[in-house]
Amino acid sequence: MRALNNAALPLFAAFALVIAPGLLVPQRAIAAEEIRLAPVPAIDEQGGGARTATAYFAGGCFWGVEGVFSHLKGVKSVVSGYGGGPANLRVDYEKVGAGRTGYAEAVRVIYDPSQVSYGTLLRVFFSVITDPTTLNYQGPDYGTQYRSALFPQSAEQEKVAKAYLAQIGKAGLWKDPIVTKIEAVGRFQPAEDYHQDFMKRNPDHGYIRRWDAPKLAAFKKLFPQLYRATPSA
Repeated sequence: MRALNNAALPLFAAFALVIAPGLLVPQRAIAAEEIRLAPVPAIDEQGGGARTATAYFAGGCFWGVEGVFSHLKGVKSVVSGYGGGPANLRVDYEKVGAGRTGYAEAVRVIYDPSQVSYGTLLRVFFSVITDPTTLNYQGPDYGTQYRSALFPQSAEQEKVAKAYLAQIGKAGLWKDPIVTKIEAVGRFQPAEDYHQDFMKRNPDHGYIRRWDAPKLAAFKKLFPQLYRATPSA
């Protein structure tokens, strides 16, 4: 996702921009991402009467992660940023993109637990946003900064996350092992302004049309009861 112009890019050109010279990418990384309906969580958070809760996810390019979650009913806001690296290290897009900071492209989701549960966020995440079996890459993007990770913010979220990873590991939906990890988010750092609401502001961008618009379309198809047309702020 290195290209930031609004022109529709040929797939080869997009790869040339996101893949570092000399880096060998697994063939699966450049194949179309598959959509799977993940199971309903067997264990979920109870809500506890809280009006808002916060969750963090890393699942490849944050444009698509933010873009899908922003259309989920009960989500109040989604912010693209960087998480999972050393708390004392200040980063930006270029530093994280080099793949040597320990940070991943991530999103912060603020949601209303009375409308949508953490388990539902997980189900949507693994159904249409990220492939939990690809280690350190998603779609055409390769490197530790594109890893799939969960960053629970409470003991209950961690319990639900661990249970759900075990559940989808036994579901038989993926032929390869689940490699998504549970990590500490550290100090989440919001990304630059031009990355925020990127899908909403750039629907005709080549990367969005090729990789992220299909995720949003799949979300609308698989979860019509959860989809809302107007994205959160």
